[in-house]
Amino acid sequence: MKTRGFGPGAAFALLTVPAVVLYAAFFLVPVFIGFYYSLTDWDGFSLSYKMVGLKNYINILQDKRFLNAMSFTLLYTAIIVVFKLGIALILAMLLSQSLKLRGLFRSIYFFPAVLSMITVGMVFNQFFYSLFPPIGEALGIEWLSRNLLGNPDTAIYGVALTNIWQGFATPMVIFIAGLASVPKDLTEAALIDGATPVQRFFSVTLPFLIPMLTVNVVLAIKGGLTVFDYIVAMTGGGPSKSTESLGFLIYQHGMNEMKFGYGTAEAIYVFLLIGLVSFVQIKLLSRKEAGQQ
Repeated sequence: MKTRGFGPGAAFALLTVPAVVLYAAFFLVPVFIGFYYSLTDWDGFSLSYKMVGLKNYINILQDKRFLNAMSFTLLYTAIIVVFKLGIALILAMLLSQSLKLRGLFRSIYFFPAVLSMITVGMVFNQFFYSLFPPIGEALGIEWLSRNLLGNPDTAIYGVALTNIWQGFATPMVIFIAGLASVPKDLTEAALIDGATPVQRFFSVTLPFLIPMLTVNVVLAIKGGLTVFDYIVAMTGGGPSKSTESLGFLIYQHGMNEMKFGYGTAEAIYVFLLIGLVSFVQIKLLSRKEAGQQ
């Protein structure tokens, strides 16, 4: 007597069930619950609350504190995307050359990535407070002789510098993997044709790095728009709320100021912003990928 087993389609469908259930339980359901609470005035602790509709969303767009946090976060994101990925790409190209102790150098440069953000933030906080100012005074560098984190105009650069120091390692590794996929025959042909290093980079190397660049840009943008750990460890949103990021502001409203519904509405805005920015940059970069018209 023969028994009928599952066909390939049914077997594949069954294999996807655990992933779908976990995705729904830990992503879709929380998103819908969060959107529901964003339509209320819930403080996060009370058993009762009122539905306020889109009032939270309307008030956020008129909230100067939110707009300032948005301005800080966008500028901060732009800084770390440009400098973090720029440094990562330069180091990746250097470490892809035939160098002695190349593996050791790669390990050294990757070391910051294994450290905790909170730990790095606290260490750099002490650097800016007690190490860099004496060095700046000895060298006669005025901007370095002051604590960057103590000035509302320069605190953003102190936090960004910390992120760049720790964060370039991961995109560097991704770029190194991408450089290994660049066909050597194309590079040699460009060299024979007399192309300069800059010309070879933009016409041969860069098109093959577009997929890696896309991943790195998305990750850098996401990290910039949701920055939280460095703010907590280094500035606490100060001085004078000049480093209040969107993530930190959402935490403040939701946990410390008893505005859970309002803070959730802010989180929905950030969610939409990250999705929109990521979609636009993926579309723009994918057009420049090798083999694409």
